[in-house]
Amino acid sequence: MSSVLFDTPGPRTRARHRIYTIVSAVVLAGLLAWFVWYLAEQGEFAYELWEPFVTPAYVEALWQGLLDTLAMAVLAILFAVVAGFLFGVGKLSEHRMLRWPSWLVVEFFRAVPLLLLIIFLRFGPLALGPYWSVVVGLMLYNGAVLAEITRAGVLAVPRGQVEAAYALGMRKTQVMVTIQLPQAVKIMIPAIISQCIVALKDTSLGFYVLAPGLTTVGRSIWIEFGNQLQTAIVLAAIYIVCNLILTALATWAQRRLVGERKQIVINPDLVSGRSV
Repeated sequence: MSSVLFDTPGPRTRARHRIYTIVSAVVLAGLLAWFVWYLAEQGEFAYELWEPFVTPAYVEALWQGLLDTLAMAVLAILFAVVAGFLFGVGKLSEHRMLRWPSWLVVEFFRAVPLLLLIIFLRFGPLALGPYWSVVVGLMLYNGAVLAEITRAGVLAVPRGQVEAAYALGMRKTQVMVTIQLPQAVKIMIPAIISQCIVALKDTSLGFYVLAPGLTTVGRSIWIEFGNQLQTAIVLAAIYIVCNLILTALATWAQRRLVGERKQIVINPDLVSGRSV
């Protein structure tokens, strides 16, 4: 059996791949062991450096920081979804007064580095508070990205359905609302959830404007205890767990709402017209 893209490997190739896998695993395990030994030699496993992460007061502070981080991410992505829909549909408009401003806004906020945008919102003419500078910055950046996702989702709807709707006498707005957007949303859901992961990770940039969140709490801990490495490992683990949960949600949404639950089996006899 052969794939369209490559030939199925034979016994020798499979054996060679197994050897490569074993050698790579041994090398990686050796590097990991060396890294752990090096940290131990440097005294990075000393109890006093890890003590804050088992102390109830600091654990409570980290928990509150996680809640603040999740709240910023949720607010930002909700506003970003609304902005993305508006500007994405605006870019598809036939009216220049809507299309060109939408294009300008989307391209501008996609191009501006998010950190610079947050700093500008915090210390610029608007002078927003630390919390809202992060939320608004994430909303503008992710809204611009979601606008492109919306546009791509709408354009992914089969053209024949749009033409059939026009043939029935439907107007462009009716076609967009009743035909294109419902199907586009179904296509976009995994991408939207993936963008939620990006927004959650980018809340860490609030560290630079002292916004409440995990990184700000971590900053207080490592300033007090001088345990930058330990704090970075703990915060990274928390972010990874949250992102794995969102990734599992995206995978479930893709299978449940986009893909088929079961594989469709086509009977070749029925396709060829032969009786069975």
